[in-house]
Amino acid sequence: MSTVTSASSAIASANSVLQEAAQSILSGATGSTLDVTSLVSALVTASTAGQQQTIDNAISSDNTTLSALGQVNSSLSSLQSSLAGLDDGSAFTALSATMSGSGITATTTSDAAAGSYTVAVQQIATANQISSKAYATNATLGTGNLNITIGSSTMTIALNSSNNTLSGIASAINSASNNPGVTAAVVTGTDGQHLVLTSTQTGAANDISVTADPTVDSGMATANFTQETAGQDAKLTISGEPVDSASNNVTNALTGVTLSLSSASVGTSQTLSVATNTSAITNDVQSFVSAYNSWISTTQSLASYSSSTATAGPLLGDSMLDSAVNGIASIVSGGITVGGQTLTLAQIGVNLTDTGTLTFTSATLQATLASSPSTVSSVFNATNGIGEQLNSLINTFIAPVTGQIAQRESSINTDITNQGEANSTLSAYAATLTTQYQTEFTALDSLMAETQSNTSYLNQLFGGDGSAGTINKS
Repeated sequence: MSTVTSASSAIASANSVLQEAAQSILSGATGSTLDVTSLVSALVTASTAGQQQTIDNAISSDNTTLSALGQVNSSLSSLQSSLAGLDDGSAFTALSATMSGSGITATTTSDAAAGSYTVAVQQIATANQISSKAYATNATLGTGNLNITIGSSTMTIALNSSNNTLSGIASAINSASNNPGVTAAVVTGTDGQHLVLTSTQTGAANDISVTADPTVDSGMATANFTQETAGQDAKLTISGEPVDSASNNVTNALTGVTLSLSSASVGTSQTLSVATNTSAITNDVQSFVSAYNSWISTTQSLASYSSSTATAGPLLGDSMLDSAVNGIASIVSGGITVGGQTLTLAQIGVNLTDTGTLTFTSATLQATLASSPSTVSSVFNATNGIGEQLNSLINTFIAPVTGQIAQRESSINTDITNQGEANSTLSAYAATLTTQYQTEFTALDSLMAETQSNTSYLNQLFGGDGSAGTINKS
């Protein structure tokens, strides 16, 4: 409605200028001046306004449709993403691990197997820490090589007059590119300064040893360091089997399970349970329901019609959108057959409402998982499950290049390009027409000016205005 009004307004404006120009021409004989610029502009506008409005309307319509298709694509993509793990049934084979006590965190990978295990922790892994004898503040220790070893790796610090203090040694250790895994700090106590070395790795195999050239200082040797913390392995049993681990993240003791130990676990005996991750399944189904309802909301908005304002959504009556809506609704509302048994989403707590949206009752899902877990996994089986059907259908719409949306967008973008070329052609035509009219009406204006001059001359020749022989009698 507004585009038609816009075109009519432009033409009406042009007609008004033309009427004024015509009056100017008619009255030219009595001394009026012809407004060539306004007249040319009005004539060009009158000649091109209709075509310009048609082009503008087409581009506007194309862009509106592209925006709407983008919303459809985004909503379908979100719906498809929510099916991850549901479309192939993998969500129902995932396991989670829980501990009956505190101080141990258990996580699983895809290699884990369901089961129950007793875990008893005797000690956790610790990192070795040693402290040197006391030195006077900023004391110098001589020059030469200082060797620090952890396991089979050694680094050598060359001490000279620029770094042979405890703080200089600590800085050199911490910044060394070949540091084998030790941090150094200077601790000032009541008896003086101490060089404290700490292994960055736990375990009995990562103890620190120090040797030095005789020219450095006799105190810079392991024998003259005090052990503050012993490096030790974690010790525990899993279902009675002893396990040693240099790290508190025990990864290789139970296939597919990592046990992370803290000091709170020492002396405890706990039960490790590895079972189906019902919480994750519930979250996955809830995410699917939310994404589906968002899809319904989007499509209803794009295909809406308001009788009170007589305005329609950009995709009202669109066959592609109708096909997507009906296809997805058919899969969701229908059932699947597995082993001669018909299964539906309602059996896992997902129900269709009168408005086309879904509701989810997690208690129903939990009850079905407890009584018949195979029912839940069958609804979303990888062969003909609801998730797999939806995933396949959605792909026909959102697949790059070959999807219906991509092909539709390509066609619209081609039309926008064509409209742009038509606009350029029309602009060139308007420029040519302007030049033509400008030349013609400038000549007309000159002729009118000459005629007016001749009229004035003749009036004066025959006695002036009002005389019997004048052209303009009063």
